[in-house]
Amino acid sequence: MLIRAALAATLLAALQALAAGDPLTTVAERSQYRTTGRYPEVLELCAAFERAHPKAVRCITFGRTPEGRPMLAVVASRGGWLTAEDARRNKLPVVLVQGGIHAGEIDGKDAGFLALRQMLEGRAAKGALEKVVLVFVPVFNVDGHERWGRWNRPNQRGPEEMGWRTTSQNYNLNRDYAKADSAEMQAMLRLIQEWDPIACIDLHVTDGAKFQHDVAIMVEPVNAGDEAMRKAGRELRDGVIADLASSGSLPLPFYPSFVTSDDPASGIEDWVPPPRFSHGYFHLRNRFGMLVETHAWKDYATRVRVTRNTVISVMQRAAASGRTWIAAAQDADRRAAALGGQSVALSYKADATARTIDFRGYQYSRTMSDVSGVTMTRYDESKPQVWKIPLRDDVRPLLSVTMPKAGYVVPPAYASIVAEKLSLHGVAFRTISTSFARAPLEAFRASKVTFSATPSEGHQRVALEGRWAGEPREI
Repeated sequence: MLIRAALAATLLAALQALAAGDPLTTVAERSQYRTTGRYPEVLELCAAFERAHPKAVRCITFGRTPEGRPMLAVVASRGGWLTAEDARRNKLPVVLVQGGIHAGEIDGKDAGFLALRQMLEGRAAKGALEKVVLVFVPVFNVDGHERWGRWNRPNQRGPEEMGWRTTSQNYNLNRDYAKADSAEMQAMLRLIQEWDPIACIDLHVTDGAKFQHDVAIMVEPVNAGDEAMRKAGRELRDGVIADLASSGSLPLPFYPSFVTSDDPASGIEDWVPPPRFSHGYFHLRNRFGMLVETHAWKDYATRVRVTRNTVISVMQRAAASGRTWIAAAQDADRRAAALGGQSVALSYKADATARTIDFRGYQYSRTMSDVSGVTMTRYDESKPQVWKIPLRDDVRPLLSVTMPKAGYVVPPAYASIVAEKLSLHGVAFRTISTSFARAPLEAFRASKVTFSATPSEGHQRVALEGRWAGEPREI
């Protein structure tokens, strides 16, 4: 009876706080996850957390969008280590949690603030903020967040209105990590260089087929990257998946996209994302990249809860293993510096061999659409099924090259362009100030050039075939 009364009192206090407009609760919480707040709410929450926890929270502006909005990050540490220098000096792992890179997929914003409040109150991931510095970016694509509409994600169940996928300049930020064209990505890369997070958690919402699984957790290095880091990455992924399963989720360790669009029978093929994607970028830095994809057909409250659980799990695991991760990453950095003359994989593909897995879906039929005139899949959510589908997850290198022993020489005409991008990514280079009449170089000569059928954000993707050969040059 006393326990029941205490629980009732706690619930009443929580409801009163929400009704009174507790400054640390979100619009989403106060609306029972019917709606989410506009970007001014992020500014208000950032300031409110800083006021409520002045020794543990710092709100920083790390960039400005093309439309002039501030890009905010919340830094949290119970030890008061609120600068990048503090974290480095004390050898603390830094975890970057990134919400709203696709601003219509906004679970990460509300889940991140919820997780942050509960950690600061000691109600979740107890002790983690004493051992880990959290850098939380509630909304990466700020201008896209304010392109507000009810139909920006028509196949997503909540919130009622949300932002847009791309930026005000129509950049898809989760295709911009490597090329870094957008002002937003350039600001993010500077933040990453400053803080050097051991892990980046990128929070998304997938869509497409209807199935029972509510979240997918993809981590690299697992299929690619430094071998020792792969082992740690697999442990991180599997540990988070186990935590989510114990809390009632049905997590997946691969991206739930079918080989043939909209056809579950075609199965799933795992992959290694190229570095234009967040979790394909961080493993090239010998750091962990985690892509979190909740499922659009789950309601918003469920998706926020699952995303919050993921953030809490990562923070707990970073508190337990973060210093070990840092040591492994530093060892990997040293190995990377000595890769000259060794073979390095540039791209990967799953082997054709498939294994059959159980996948929790629903009864479905494939019929002709009266609207599009093509075959579409209709799902009956009242009839859950276990599908037997092929999974190709034996991912192997597709293209490997031998690393040069001294590096690459960029001709003067392109040097300033390349140097700017290298600086953004923190890649070391030096300017050659002495000329050489006939430097003993190798040059790549293409024998076949294949252009992509369509451009991408002002760039033309191209596949080259050819070979390197000795070709002395004047430099």
